[in-house]
Amino acid sequence: MPAPKLFEPLTVGGLQLANRIVIAPMCQYSAIDGGMTDWHLIHLGQLALSGAALLTIEATAVVPEGRITHADVGLWDDPTEAAMARVLDGVRRWSDMPIAIQLAHAGRKASCEVPWLGGAQIAPGQAHGWQTVAPSPLAFAPGDHPPQALDKDGLARVRDGFVAAARRAARLGIDAVQIHAAHGYLLHEFLSPLSNRRDDEYGGSLENRMRFPLEVFDAVRAAFPVERPVTVRVSGTDWVAGGWDIEQTIVFARALEARGCASIHVSSGGLDPAQSIPVGPSYQVPLARAVKAHIDMPVIAVGMITGYDQAEAIVGTGEADLIALARGIIYDPRWPWHAAAHLGATVSVPPQYLRSQPALFPKLFRAE
Repeated sequence: MPAPKLFEPLTVGGLQLANRIVIAPMCQYSAIDGGMTDWHLIHLGQLALSGAALLTIEATAVVPEGRITHADVGLWDDPTEAAMARVLDGVRRWSDMPIAIQLAHAGRKASCEVPWLGGAQIAPGQAHGWQTVAPSPLAFAPGDHPPQALDKDGLARVRDGFVAAARRAARLGIDAVQIHAAHGYLLHEFLSPLSNRRDDEYGGSLENRMRFPLEVFDAVRAAFPVERPVTVRVSGTDWVAGGWDIEQTIVFARALEARGCASIHVSSGGLDPAQSIPVGPSYQVPLARAVKAHIDMPVIAVGMITGYDQAEAIVGTGEADLIALARGIIYDPRWPWHAAAHLGATVSVPPQYLRSQPALFPKLFRAE
């Protein structure tokens, strides 16, 4: 019986991955002034013992006004870097899983309350609220405070924020950077004609709408060590007529690959409340498959991938090179263990957990 594809190793931009399972970035809304807390140590620490190949730190704001909520993680100054260093030191003491970070700016979707308190946008001047920025002064949803359109100086500040955060990530020893250009946040807002109504060189044509996201990619790629990968997460479609779609995503992916992007993570939606998403198992995999047909760099699929055979089929048939887990691995933090047992593969676990090895699967675990 051939070895399962899901547990074959893969090299992404020089980074060696033990298998094809990656942990997607998941916002925890538990930071203080951008600084990670003990919650992040617990959250990331348990996931670092899961047997997946890569752990991705949640959307990390490159400037304070780029946070989704006041409780988002940031990496914009020495205190936020020190807080992250403390968490990383704790995780690395017990796990050698590679760690990536998603660098982000929330754009017009910033200045919101945490989800379990409703998640509504908070207007400037109110507690925990601030003025948002975007490509154009168009609010995300009715009742939201309109963002300010970024001028040339504003664009430079954002770009410089990404660069500075990438340099801090490198100093922290983070293994890879993912640039967030999905889910309706700032870089996605530049890409989509629904949110970008500019009449300068950053708006209008597809080439112009891609310009600022590509400038950010180039700047981050130049700032991050060449031997470590820089990747991008995109929304393959807005799920709204006249918006960003898979054909434009393919053009963007090819432009990124030409600039040295190491992989692309294909998600969808998030830009417009009018989106109509056909949610179901593997519902975003066709988007990943479409992108993969036009590029050579590895493609990551995500979205309601919960079954072991489902994941193996996605990777084994070449629809994507890797699968990402988010809510599913929160629900089952040992998902890779169970997938390995089901598919007849092995997975690394800490020696402290070897006694959990089921007698039925004597070759399931290998000590780290």
